[in-house]
Amino acid sequence: MPILYFIPIFLIYTFGLVNLFGIRPDLVHIWIVYFFIGLLLFFIIRFLQLKRHINFFKNHSFIFYVLTLLLLFLTLFLGETIKGSRRWLDLHFFPLQTSELFKIFFILYISQILALKSSFFYKKVIFFQLLIATIIPFIIILRQPDLATGVIIFAIFYILILNSYLPRKYLVFFTLLIILSLPIAWELMHDYQRNRILTLFAPTATGSHNSYNMTQAIITIGSGGFIGQGLGMGQQTQLSFLPEFHTDFAFSSLIEQFGFMGGAIILLLYVLFFAVLFVRILYFSKKTDADSRFNFYFTLGFSFIFISQTIINIAMNLGIFPIAGITLPFISYGGSSLITFMIGLALLP
Repeated sequence: MPILYFIPIFLIYTFGLVNLFGIRPDLVHIWIVYFFIGLLLFFIIRFLQLKRHINFFKNHSFIFYVLTLLLLFLTLFLGETIKGSRRWLDLHFFPLQTSELFKIFFILYISQILALKSSFFYKKVIFFQLLIATIIPFIIILRQPDLATGVIIFAIFYILILNSYLPRKYLVFFTLLIILSLPIAWELMHDYQRNRILTLFAPTATGSHNSYNMTQAIITIGSGGFIGQGLGMGQQTQLSFLPEFHTDFAFSSLIEQFGFMGGAIILLLYVLFFAVLFVRILYFSKKTDADSRFNFYFTLGFSFIFISQTIINIAMNLGIFPIAGITLPFISYGGSSLITFMIGLALLP
């Protein structure tokens, strides 16, 4: 089954590589190196799974959770600050965005806990155990600050709990508390975070400087037409009108170069991969043994972050979602995101 995961992903990555060659050819060799690092980790993890079965990662999920949580904590003090955010640890040979790596092992840990059956009395204990395991990294990530990733961490918690044996009433009560605290959360947001949300509904309300990225992304997509302007021929990217055209707005630059047809091919490949994930989720949902339950929760959690990041990134490129530092998997340039998703692929059953 892993080969079915890998084929559409490899095609998406290849498309992203060609796109990068047209907009930032100086980064292509680094992007290839990142891919081979991820590929090496992919085969190492698959080998350990085949040799030790799934128990190796499931049984050590708490250790992986604690280690990546410590990396998050270290990032607050030793991290590299880029554009006002401290999200990266400088490893000299590689800037690691620790929150990206954390997401995979966070899913691993929650999946392992939920895979264990428990009595009615312990269900409340398990819920609060997982809630604390979610709140701690959420607070650390908000301090970076990285609101979008923090929200995704909480969304993973919600999705997995909703599909578990734990009573829904726990989530209902907690959701009510969150809703009541939204006015306080709004006041605690940074000005640029509030402006990004307001800009979505009223582009001119917060000033043209706040809507600039969104406007340029929409213009870039529109300039691509049906077949695109050609590799390396997009004026929006070549003249740097579009900011972050190789990372957050890589999808816009791809449409500019390859047009509607290129975007349609990418979306088709994503949908193909989503379909494979859904088939696996349905397969494991029908089984009741502990390993299958673990497989179900992990596949569900990984599917959620992959699909949600894809939808959010494309939506913000189209101007229908607030601008957030969410990468488009295997298209946006970024070593941490690429390698993390390769690790996630390797852990898929």
